[in-house]
Amino acid sequence: MAERADTGLPQTIDAVIDLLADEDYLAGRPLATVLFLALRMKRPLFLEGEAGVGKTEVAKVLAKALDRPLIRLQCYEGLDVASAVYEWNYPAQMLEIRMAEASGMSDRSRLESDIFSERYLIRRPVLQALDGQSGRAPVFLIDELDRTDEAFEAFLLEVLSDFQVTIPEFGTVKAAEPPIVIVTSNRTREVHDALKRRCLYHWVDYPAAAEELAIIRRKVPGCDVQLSRQIVGYVQKLRTVDLFKSPGIAETIDWATALTELDRLALDPETIADTLGTLLKYQEDIARIQGSEGQALLSEVKAELLAAAV
Repeated sequence: MAERADTGLPQTIDAVIDLLADEDYLAGRPLATVLFLALRMKRPLFLEGEAGVGKTEVAKVLAKALDRPLIRLQCYEGLDVASAVYEWNYPAQMLEIRMAEASGMSDRSRLESDIFSERYLIRRPVLQALDGQSGRAPVFLIDELDRTDEAFEAFLLEVLSDFQVTIPEFGTVKAAEPPIVIVTSNRTREVHDALKRRCLYHWVDYPAAAEELAIIRRKVPGCDVQLSRQIVGYVQKLRTVDLFKSPGIAETIDWATALTELDRLALDPETIADTLGTLLKYQEDIARIQGSEGQALLSEVKAELLAAAV
C-alpha cells in the first residue's frame, strides 16, 4: 500500500512506484522520482519520447490511483482557444440581447456584463482543469502537444506557470488548487524552451528486456512464459532495425494478447507473418520483416534464449 499524507499524494519515491504498480504500471525509479517531485513541487511534468512508450498512460494511471478526475486535452493541428479553453454561448447571448431590446433596456454596460457572465461561459478542458476542489484537483493531460502550432503553445504559458487563464471579456480565472499537469510529446517537432522551463522534464525510453518482460507478465498474464520471452526478445531486436516506426510497449502488449488469443506457445515464421499487423503499422516495415531479415531475427532470439537456458 503506497504511503500517503492527508493530501492523498504519495510521500516517497517508493510510494510512487507502489502506487503506479497497484494499477499495473511498472515505472522505473527515474520516472518515479520526477513524478514524485512534480507532485511535491506542484509543477507540470513534461514527458517526451517515442509513440507507444507509455507517456499518456502515466496520466491515466495516476488519476485512477489517486481517485482524481482525468481531464484530457488531445492536441491536433489547428487546435484553438475556443476548442481547448473556452467559448461563449453565442446563440444564448443573442437571445438575451433581443429580449433586452424588446423590454426597452438601455443600459449597455449592464447588458454587456450580463451576456459576458458565468452563465454564458462554455468551459473547455483547460478551464475545466482549473475548477478543481481542494484536495480533488484533477489530473490534466495535455496529450501530444507537438501536434499543435507555436501560437497555441505560447497561450499555454500562462496556464502552466500561474495555473490561470485570462479571458478579456470576463477576467482572470485562477485555480483554487493547481491541477496535476502531465504534458506529452512524441517529438514530431521541438517544443519551445519557454514551455519546457515551466515543467519538470523526463524522456520516456523503450524499456529494457527484463522490464518489458515484467510488463507482459502483468498485462497479459495468460501468455505462455516461453512465448513471452520470445516476444520480448523479438521486439527488442526489431527496435535495432531501421524501421519507419519501431514498435512501442503498447504494440508489444497487443502482439502478446493476439498470440495468446490464437493459443500460440512459440514464435514461428508463419505466425509472425500472420500477426505482424498488430506489431508494425506501416506496410513497408511489414514487408521487410516478413522476408529473410525477420526469420534471421527469430533465429537469433531462439539461439540466445537457448544459450541462456544452458
